Order: sequence, then C-alpha cells, then structure tokens
Amino acid sequence: MNNETIDWYGPEAATFGDRVAGAREAAGMTQTQLARRIGVKKATIVSWEDDLAEPRANKLSMMAGLLNVSIMWLLTGEGEGMDAPVEEGETDGELTSLVGELRAIRGEMRGLTERAARLEKKLRGLAELRA
Repeated sequence: MNNETIDWYGPEAATFGDRVAGAREAAGMTQTQLARRIGVKKATIVSWEDDLAEPRANKLSMMAGLLNVSIMWLLTGEGEGMDAPVEEGETDGELTSLVGELRAIRGEMRGLTERAARLEKKLRGLAELRA
C-alpha cells in the first residue's frame, strides 16, 4: 500500500457508520429515505452513521440489500462493497494526511469514551456501596 493508496472503507480507515453513510450516499438516498425503506426512524439511521448504535440482524440484512453491499462489508469493510470515492483532479497529499489524522483522532476519542464509561461505572458502584 504505497503511493498513498487508501482503502477508504477498510477496517483500518472507516467505521461501520462511515460505510453505511458512504453506501447510502452512493445509492443516492437520504437518511430519511433509507429509514422509511427499512422501517426505522431517521434518528436511528443517524445513530448508526454516528457509530452510537448498530442495527439488529434483520435491519442490517435489509440495509445491505438496499445499498447493494454485503453485510460483511458493512460490518468489517471486507467483502462485496463499494470502491473508494472518485476524486476530481489530482489527490492533494495534505488533504489525505489531514483525513488520516482526523480518523486517528476519532479512534482515540472512541477509546477514551469507552475508558470514561468504565470509570463512571466503577464510580457509580462505589457510590452505591457507600449509600
């Protein structure tokens, strides 16, 4: 993977939500349209795309079919999915670098959020013991 080749939707570069949003946009659907077609609220689609929740198996299967990608690709970035977005003109190396840095920050934030949630759970447990 030299020459700054990026697997835009691969497991190292994108999240489940990134892949859902990318496939939805490539299919020419809005969040509202996708929500109606699979029988959920728009807020549910937003939470999936923001990686705050994941769909149940039946909704995941419906979504994969509607977006013309495999379930495995949505979950992991591997398998039948989409190609990287086509960029007009030359690729700007600085832009690629910034996108990579932003994705790294997002990963770090996710890890810190999980760590904070574990600490909060421990604190609540200790507070209940003292009450």
